[in-house]
Amino acid sequence: MHPVLFHIGALLVPSYGAFAALGALAGLLLAQRTARIVRVNPAHVWSLSILSLFAAILVQRLLLMLFNWRDLGRHPRWFLALAMIHHPLLASAGVLAALVVAYVYALRRQMPLAATADALAAPLALGLVFEQLGALLAGSGYGTDSSVRWAVTYTDILAARWSGTPLGVPLHPVQAYAALAFLTLALFLLVVLPVRRRAGDVAGIFLLGAGFSIYVTELWRDTEGRGSILGGALDGPQLAAILFVLIGAAILLERNQAKRSIEAVHG
Repeated sequence: MHPVLFHIGALLVPSYGAFAALGALAGLLLAQRTARIVRVNPAHVWSLSILSLFAAILVQRLLLMLFNWRDLGRHPRWFLALAMIHHPLLASAGVLAALVVAYVYALRRQMPLAATADALAAPLALGLVFEQLGALLAGSGYGTDSSVRWAVTYTDILAARWSGTPLGVPLHPVQAYAALAFLTLALFLLVVLPVRRRAGDVAGIFLLGAGFSIYVTELWRDTEGRGSILGGALDGPQLAAILFVLIGAAILLERNQAKRSIEAVHG
């Protein structure tokens, strides 16, 4: 595949970074529309998204600098590409940073948390579509060995150097599987959003759908660097996926119970 999308002189433009940036832009633009649907100030949603994205990138870059400072000393130009490398640990750290910043900003601006989460659900799913397509090109989060007709084979040495991708071996294009799952989820959320009954329902569905998608697609991902839990029965992303499903289910159940309580009082 193509870990480098194109060159500008001596500067490499990594495929993963370019597609991640494209996904962020697509998500930001979609969030302006979804914010209006749920009647949240689009300007506040834009600012929240930009600040959260910046926090995620900053934390990921700092961690990569910390983990690779020796290599950076020998190859300083790699500094421009480091933030474009995909890894579950980095993704988790970035998500945590983004959530903290988003929560603080929403409180300061007195934004309705549940409605804001609903507005961001479909844009997040859309952003993940582009992120996984970039990972497919770069060889990040690569799949297990496969003999299927649609298997992908990486030959670029940069894929091995940046992501540890095995070269010359047919692999499941698991990133494409994940991209298709997230695209389906994004479209479903866009259909549900205008007809949702309660604020927070779409966010709950997003967590359920994202958790299910991550858990299932991890079955075709190579486990290298993804952690081993319960003697290898689960990896790190699958544990996070289970938490997503549980939180999403709790949100939906809590809101259904609240609805029944209100109906019982008025009944």
